[in-house]
Amino acid sequence: MKTIAIGFALATLLAGTALSQAAEAWKEAKVNGKSIFTDANGMTLYTFDKDKDGLSNCYDTCAVNWPPLKADADAAPTGEWTVVERKDGSKMWAYDGHPLYTFIKDEKAGDAKGEGVGGVWHIAEAD
Repeated sequence: MKTIAIGFALATLLAGTALSQAAEAWKEAKVNGKSIFTDANGMTLYTFDKDKDGLSNCYDTCAVNWPPLKADADAAPTGEWTVVERKDGSKMWAYDGHPLYTFIKDEKAGDAKGEGVGGVWHIAEAD
């Protein structure tokens, strides 16, 4: 019984750590009556139509204008939040398989200047 209790405690601790990492990277906010996702600083998060589930297609100039929502090297998936490995080996967060980005032209928390850019960028809405 003692081994099971220790195993359960360790699993709980690890799950809590994964949730903590995710919670430090993003949060949910209300904007114009909609629930959206933002980074930890309140900057709007976006999805890119040219990405595929679990695969980012935003690199070079694209990634300068649309910085990926970085994940720690040891970040672990939790629920609908997953970790995507980029070509350079860095990691980023994805929600429901969609990699997430901020937008360089959003200057302050609550800005959403990236919505609809090029017809392929969209605010990441919370379910």
